[in-house]
Amino acid sequence: MWLAALAPLALLAVLIAVIVQTSPGDRLRGGAVPPVERLSIDRAQLGPDGIVLSVLNDGPDAVTIAQVTVDDAYWAFTASNGTVLNHLGRTALKIPYPWVAGEAHLVKILTSTGTAFEHEIPVAIQSPQPDARYFFTFALIGLYVGVIPVALGLLWFPLASRIGPTGLDILLALTLGLLAFLLIDTIEEGLDSVSSLPSSFQGLALFIAAAAGAWLALDLVGGWLKGRRARNATAATTPGAVVALLVAVGIGLHNLGEGLAIGAAFALGEAALGTLLIIGFTLHNTTEGLAIIAPIARERPSLLTLARLGAIGGVPTIAGAWLGGLVYSPVVAVLCLGLGAGAIAQVIHQVARQMAGPETVLARFASAPVAAGLFGGFFIMYATGLLVG
Repeated sequence: MWLAALAPLALLAVLIAVIVQTSPGDRLRGGAVPPVERLSIDRAQLGPDGIVLSVLNDGPDAVTIAQVTVDDAYWAFTASNGTVLNHLGRTALKIPYPWVAGEAHLVKILTSTGTAFEHEIPVAIQSPQPDARYFFTFALIGLYVGVIPVALGLLWFPLASRIGPTGLDILLALTLGLLAFLLIDTIEEGLDSVSSLPSSFQGLALFIAAAAGAWLALDLVGGWLKGRRARNATAATTPGAVVALLVAVGIGLHNLGEGLAIGAAFALGEAALGTLLIIGFTLHNTTEGLAIIAPIARERPSLLTLARLGAIGGVPTIAGAWLGGLVYSPVVAVLCLGLGAGAIAQVIHQVARQMAGPETVLARFASAPVAAGLFGGFFIMYATGLLVG
């Protein structure tokens, strides 16, 4: 059996070796054709010693970095991993350029073939340094943006627990509207991140795979919790509590992506954008607490349960801000946004199924109050989202 499994792999390895040795692509292309060069400049860090560029070879052929110019002036530079980059090779170029705070600078990388790759620094400010103050500041931002707004939204629980059956239907539909907007928003952010990702990383496939993985993972978690409740009659987990937990997880993954956006905005020198995101997301996320409590509005959860749900939904914003500010990576951003999109889609499925009960989903949403709640939730998020930009 092992021989039958390994034999095709061994033959495949032989085939790959033959392809590498014979290089049929080079034979078709001919020796006079220049190499395909694609350099991606991920990030520019500014400090007292100049500019540091993070450069990736996104092309199939080796690239040799020959010269660097800043504002059309040639500058000496050093490369952390050398100037010859193979496929997916990465290096950091240190340029001792006396940048001017508040001004724009244009950096060009020239390869040995004369190809130029540009990177614009729109507003030059010193990049934040990872120290204790840096960690504390991003933790405070995550607290303002994610934890406190979600906690404020949970304070609507006494009101939600006193509304009648029609009011509860409207509240659940409102939750679906909120989540639908978050799903669209997350997909849009994910596709934007995919467009900025080097093509070698196959960003769209990564985004879809992460979304599918999150959908399946939450489906398995929900099924496990429901099965645990069925096996244990004394279990405190109710159907509404399962859905509320899934909603909190989905919102938490979405807020992880929001934290990444804020951290990256400051790390890339876009301080004004970061401040705008903080204000906008703070208002935006207050409604997320309402989405968490809607499935358990008819139950009596403890304060500890509410606090746990709020932490699951809000605390990932802090982790995202740290991750975006310290180790900004387009690949991580696409991965996290994909996870958030898949999780929110699964949560929408679970809430809609809880609302429908024995009816079909379409029949349930045909009533005017439920439809009004659905569109109301969507437009609440749209209105607060205008502040995010």
